[in-house]
Amino acid sequence: MQGRILVLNAGSTSLKFALLRRDLSRQLSGQLAGIGSEPTLAAKGADGPLPTDGWNADRASDVHGLIAALIGWIEGHLGPGGLIGIGHRVATGGLENAEHCLIDGPELERLKASVPLAPLHQPRNIEPIEALIRLHPHLPQVACFDTAFHRGLPPVASSYGLPRALTAEGARRYGYHGLSYEYVSRRLARLDPRAASGRVVIAHLGGGASLCALKDGVNVGTTMGFSPLSGLMMATRPGELDAGLVLWLLRRGMSADEIEALLYGEAGLKGVSGLTGDMKTLLESGALEARDAVELYLRRLTLELGGLIAVLGGLDTLVFTAGIGEHAAPIRSAVAEAFGWLGLRLGEDTGNGERCISATDSKVSAWVIPTDEELIVARHTARLIAKE
Repeated sequence: MQGRILVLNAGSTSLKFALLRRDLSRQLSGQLAGIGSEPTLAAKGADGPLPTDGWNADRASDVHGLIAALIGWIEGHLGPGGLIGIGHRVATGGLENAEHCLIDGPELERLKASVPLAPLHQPRNIEPIEALIRLHPHLPQVACFDTAFHRGLPPVASSYGLPRALTAEGARRYGYHGLSYEYVSRRLARLDPRAASGRVVIAHLGGGASLCALKDGVNVGTTMGFSPLSGLMMATRPGELDAGLVLWLLRRGMSADEIEALLYGEAGLKGVSGLTGDMKTLLESGALEARDAVELYLRRLTLELGGLIAVLGGLDTLVFTAGIGEHAAPIRSAVAEAFGWLGLRLGEDTGNGERCISATDSKVSAWVIPTDEELIVARHTARLIAKE
């Protein structure tokens, strides 16, 4: 069967996309940036950047217009075989959606009901879905949830110390970055089957960051919980935070909306440094505030990683992925130094792409594996469309 699968990953001011063939080979990928201000389109194929002069920016006054313009541009580059389905990265499936699914009317309402779990991410994931329902009502759309990978966690790893009635209503740990963990764990199994069958922690360190622990290939714990706010310190999110501090902010007169804006956009590396949430900039800065932010980031990472190692009963393999994990060698080096007592030693840590970075005499293997969430979304989209 001919046709292409379009994968969409909507962010706050940008929309990443990838077009894959039925055999899941990538035809092109790109990004719409400047949503809400001056939108721009950039794309590349197998041979390099693609011209975007056929993109009708005049139609791009809002997200629905942007989607219409993007689809028109893509359809102009498809050649033989059109779109057969669209896969969306969606932050959370909530309590009801344990698996990725085809989107229909009731399912769309369930996605909207899950907005309180990820108020920054979920609405932006839903907007392109609604736009495409209007634009191509008969084109299958699939929601691929970042929470799905974690739904098999044992109750002890997914529960809070709250009354059972609240847990049953949805007050539980959902975990996020599941699409990334699915890809990286699958890739590790191909690169080093023995390592993948042991005690593994995957460190997804990007603008958002979390850790996931796997034992014998089974997910046993993750650092993000009810929302994408918890666990590690991130670019603009604080990570672990005493609930009493949030109550203190409320009693000082801050509204729930103001606290939400603080915790999602003004905390983390950005808040501590007072400069930026960009790790590369902070590592290159000589400012004391920048060093303080990086030091706190590493302390939180060390504490959370240590906790998962304790749950696993040791560590055989550590994998770094996402922007900071893949590109910030000083962060990888600091983590290795912190866990040198486990016998973790890095070897020559240069180059790009997937690679083993542990020394030959290291008791713990260490890897860098770039993630590919678009491939995982496309794979599930193709599977669900074929099943339907």
